[in-house]
Parts: sequence; C-alpha cells; structure tokens
Amino acid sequence: MTDASDGRVAVYLDFDNIVMSWYDRVHGRNAYHRDRSRIQQDITEPEIAARLEAATVDVGAILDFAASFGTLVLTRAYADWSSPVNAMYRRQLVGRAVDLVQLFPAAAYAKNGADIRLAVDGIEDMFRLPDLTHVAIVAGDSDFVPLTQRVKRLGRYVIGIGVAGSTAKSLAAACDMFEPYDTLPGVPELPKRPAQDRRRNEKPAPEKEPAEAPKKDDDKDPADEPAEKRTNRSRRSRRASSTPDPVEQVDDDVIPAFEDTPPEDLHNVATNLLERALRVGQDKGDDQGFLYASAVKQHIRRMDPSFSEKALGYRSFNDFLASRESLAELHESGHERLVRLKQ
Repeated sequence: MTDASDGRVAVYLDFDNIVMSWYDRVHGRNAYHRDRSRIQQDITEPEIAARLEAATVDVGAILDFAASFGTLVLTRAYADWSSPVNAMYRRQLVGRAVDLVQLFPAAAYAKNGADIRLAVDGIEDMFRLPDLTHVAIVAGDSDFVPLTQRVKRLGRYVIGIGVAGSTAKSLAAACDMFEPYDTLPGVPELPKRPAQDRRRNEKPAPEKEPAEAPKKDDDKDPADEPAEKRTNRSRRSRRASSTPDPVEQVDDDVIPAFEDTPPEDLHNVATNLLERALRVGQDKGDDQGFLYASAVKQHIRRMDPSFSEKALGYRSFNDFLASRESLAELHESGHERLVRLKQ
C-alpha cells in the first residue's frame, strides 16, 4: 500500500445519511423520523435546537482522519443545502474547503439522488484522477457496496466511515478499512442512556379496548350457522391469531450500536478474530511462531474492516492483546511487540 505521506485521498460524504444517523445514535432509534416535521417547521425551537446541537456532526474529525492517509485531493458533500438542518453546516464545510453538491428535492430522483450522484462522480474521478490512492466514503447505505467494490478493482484503497447502528454490515465488509464515526479522534464519547430511555423509543403495546355489548346477531348459537360460514369464520380466526403484532422491525444488516449489544458478545467476536488471525499467521512467523502485532492487527482488519479496539474500550491494540493473555503470548523485541498463539 502507498505510504500515507505519498497518499492522495478523495472524500465523498452522503451528508443527509451521516446527519440523520448520528441524530438517531444520540437520541435513540428513529428519533429523526419522529422529529422531522418539527425540524422542518422551525429549527430554532428551543427543544429542537438543543437536540440538534447535541447531535452535531464534527466534519473536522472526519476530514482529519481521512487526511491521515495522505493529501486531500478533493472532498465533496452531497445534500439539499436549502434544508435548514444541512444549512447549519455550510460554514463548517466551506471552512474546510468541501465542495457542496446541491441535490434538489423536487427532482424525480430525489429519493436516491445522493447515492446515484456520488457513485457517478466517484467512478468518473477514478479515471479523471489516476493518481488517487485512497477513497473515503462517508455513508451507511448498502447501495454503495457496488461502488466500493469497483473502486477497489480499480486499485484504490477504500476507507468507509459510518455511524454504528446505522451502517450496513455489507458496506463495512466491502471496504478495505471501516471506521465507526463514534470512535474517530475528537468525537466525544456518548453517555450511556439508561435502559428505560431506550425502551421509551419502542412502540408501546396497543391498549385493549373495552368489550362492546354483544349485538343481537351474536346471540345466535354458532351451531345454527351454515357450515360454510362457520368454516370461513374459523379461517379468519386462525389468520388473526397467526399474524404477529405490529412491532418495530429491526434491520439485521446493520452494525449494532455498542450500547445496545451485550459487551461480552462484542468481546467474543474480537477474541475469535484474534485467534483466527494468529492461527492463519502461525506458519508465517519466525521459528517460534511469533508475529508482529501490527501485522496481526492488519490481518484482523482485513477479515473484519469494522474491528476497532477503541470501540471495545482499549486505548491501543497492545492493550487489547494484553487483555487476551489466555489466548495470546506477548514478547517485546526492542521497539516491536511480538505475539503468538499461546500453547
């Protein structure tokens, strides 16, 4: 891979997606959908203004992370900039030399306008700027999977950035590297919401209506009804009993929010990744089976681009390895940290 000092990076932001996803991450599932009408009416309303401020996206954190891979050659953000929510960011974006691409909501392609325009511009830039080495896609929609795959085939290193809980797992897997926005340097850690606050966002169970007085027609003995009518009544009853209650559907194709997933599950996944990486690299190490810790981390990120030791609560990958002492045996050689599968 090209060194970071020589890298030339293009950044594409599906801005509506990142704003809405971060709002939901801060205030709970479907929070933006519930507040949309109030946001469109008046964003200066005190309660709405406070909620928007709490869910402000730090564009600088995204661009600074992308700049760690090399020089930012171009940065584009796609949205309807006449929307008051997006207009709040214009000063921040212009201050970082981001090209604002206007998408008009009245157009027939408004629903997927950002996806289509971003994909078309991205592929065009790959041929127009052959010196591009890295492409950062800030989004969460699985519609971008074909774009990431095509960019990789064209020889570029693809970096995905998205909000945990709102990013399709297929998009993260299609990238060379995926970093949750939540864990970027400079993004403040969210306070954990109590369980009752998370349940408040769930749809309440419908209350039972008081039973009405039976009508005169219902006083008839069902045995007196024609056989065909009784059969139809029985079929309707079975269909009604087998139909599930209208509850909120959960998309299984998203990276779960860390606070909504049992920590032991996330740690088990990380442990399994580490074990697989050590077993695969065992024959490639030295005579004693030791591997460079940096190489092990790189292998893990290739297996699962969404892996992040910081999201698991560790300051560094070395701290993560030290916490797995029953699995990994560590050895320091000068400035290098070596690791192998514990026998």
